[in-house]
This record gives sequence, C-alpha cells and structure tokens, in this order.
Amino acid sequence: MLSKKEQRLRRARQTRIRIAQQGVARLTVNRTNLHIYAAVISEDGGKVIASASTVEAEMRSALGGSGKGGNAAAAQIIGKRIAERAKAAGVEKVAFDRAGFAYHGRVKALAEAAREAGLQF
Repeated sequence: MLSKKEQRLRRARQTRIRIAQQGVARLTVNRTNLHIYAAVISEDGGKVIASASTVEAEMRSALGGSGKGGNAAAAQIIGKRIAERAKAAGVEKVAFDRAGFAYHGRVKALAEAAREAGLQF
C-alpha cells in the first residue's frame, strides 16, 4: 500500500516523462499547508530559470503580517509573479507540472493567474 505522498509522487513522475518528450520548459508547483512554491525549469539541463514563493520576504509583507501563503489569493499572486519573472527571462511557453497535486483550489488559482499574466501552456 502506497502512502498519500508516494501516490502523488508516482503521478508526478508520469507527468514529468510526458513533459520531457514535449521539449519545453516546465512550470512546476509545490504546495504545503502554509506555503506555495512555483518554479520554471529549463527543458535541457533542469536548471531553474525563474522562481516565486510565499516564503520570500517581500511576498510575506505583501500578504500582511500573518504571512498566510496557504490560500488561493496568495496562489494567484505567485502565479502572476512567476509569469512576470519567466517572461523577463525570455520564456513564453511552458508545460504545467502540477507535481501530482489535483488541479483544484490553490494549484488552479496559480495556473489561471499565470495564464492571465501572459504565460502560455
């Protein structure tokens, strides 16, 4: 019997295999109870091109003193920010890697905000 985390990682592995065949940069998302993280990773060497998360100092102050990064509003801000940083680094098209997480709630909010900010996937 696989644990919940092992099941998620198993789903993520299949997605990453499919994305590798496409040969495009990938926008990967990781979420914890308190924070959400996003990174654009290059298609060739797996180098991080751009990243954004609710852990960053300016992000925590933008969210208010509580630093609540575990909600959809925070995910939207991160989605917008990662799109801006990726475009600044010259990346327009990405494949969305939800890392085995359900496309729902915070993950969906981040993806839609990144699309609205001009990232194509």
